[in-house]
Amino acid sequence: MKYFVTGGSGFIGRHLLLRLLADGHVVRALARSDDSARTVEALGATPVRGDLADVGDLVGEIRGSGVVVHAAADVREWGRPGEFEEVNVTGTSRLLDAAREAGVRRFVHVSTEAVLADGKPLRYVDESAPYPAKHVGEYSRTKALAEQLVLSANGGELRTVAVRPRLVWGPGDTTVLPRLLDAARDTRWAWVDGGHYLTSTCHVVNLCEGIELAVERGEGGRAYFLTDGAPVEFRDFVSRCAAAYGVTMPDRSIASGLVKPAAAVLEAGWRVLRVKGQPPISTAAIALGAQEMTVNDSRAREELHYRPLVTVDEGIEQLAAQAALDRPE
Repeated sequence: MKYFVTGGSGFIGRHLLLRLLADGHVVRALARSDDSARTVEALGATPVRGDLADVGDLVGEIRGSGVVVHAAADVREWGRPGEFEEVNVTGTSRLLDAAREAGVRRFVHVSTEAVLADGKPLRYVDESAPYPAKHVGEYSRTKALAEQLVLSANGGELRTVAVRPRLVWGPGDTTVLPRLLDAARDTRWAWVDGGHYLTSTCHVVNLCEGIELAVERGEGGRAYFLTDGAPVEFRDFVSRCAAAYGVTMPDRSIASGLVKPAAAVLEAGWRVLRVKGQPPISTAAIALGAQEMTVNDSRAREELHYRPLVTVDEGIEQLAAQAALDRPE
C-alpha cells in the first residue's frame, strides 16, 4: 500500500513512518522544512516539500497513494482566536480536497479526545457523546471542526475515519512529558487537587496500531477512541514516567478552585496586552490535564479488533531504558 502522511517529522509521525515502513508500505511524507525533510528521509520515507497552505499544489505528489494519514496539527495549549484556524481547519480542508482530486480511497485523521472538551471532566465517554456547544480553548475548537470536516467528507470513493487517542506518550515524546519534566526541574510544578484523578492514556505504539487498523477496517464517517486500556491515576502515571528519567515530581498542590480563575485572568491579560508567547497556565491545559479525562475504546475493540500492543508498565520500562541510553557516560 502507498501512504501519504502529514506530520511525519513529529512525535507521532516518526513512530508512524517507522511502523508503516516496517509493514512493507511505501510512504511519502509532507515536510515543511529542510530539517523535517532530513528527518523523514533518515527514517526511510520519501519527503515531499510543502505545507498545508500549498498542499493543493501537491496533488501530483499525492496521486497514486491509496491512503492519506493526516497527523499534522497546531497542538499548542493556548492561542488567540483565529490562530489555529489556518493549520487545523483550513489545512485539513485543503488536504481533503487534494486527496479527492488525487483519487485517494482512504483518509485517516489523527484527532483527539479534546474535541469533546468544554471545561468539565470527561468520565468514560464514548463516541456517542456530542460535540459541546462551546469548547475550552482554540485547540479543542479547531480540532473538532477539522474532525467534523473529515467525517462529513466520507462518501463516494473516499472513506474517511478519525482516531481519537488520549494523552499520547512514549519514547521520543516532544509534547506533553517534556513540558512536565521541565516544570518539575525548574520547581514550577504543582499538582491540581493533588493529581488524584483518573486519566486515559495512549502509548504512541498503540496509536500507530489503531491507525493501521482504522485504515483496514474503519467504518467510513466514524471516530474511534484509542487507549492503553484501563484508566490510571494521573499523579501516579506522571510520577512514574518522570522517575524513568530520574526526575522526582514535587509534592506541591493547588486547589482547582484557585487555579481555574487564575488561569482565566492570565489569559485575559495576555489577550488584552498582546503579550508574546503563552501564559504560564491556561484554562485549556487545566481542562485537559487537571481533572478526570477518561474515554471508552470499546468501539475500536469491537469494530477494528484493536488491542493495545504496549501496556503502561511496559511503556514506562521502555522510557527508563531509553533514558539510560541517552545519559552521558
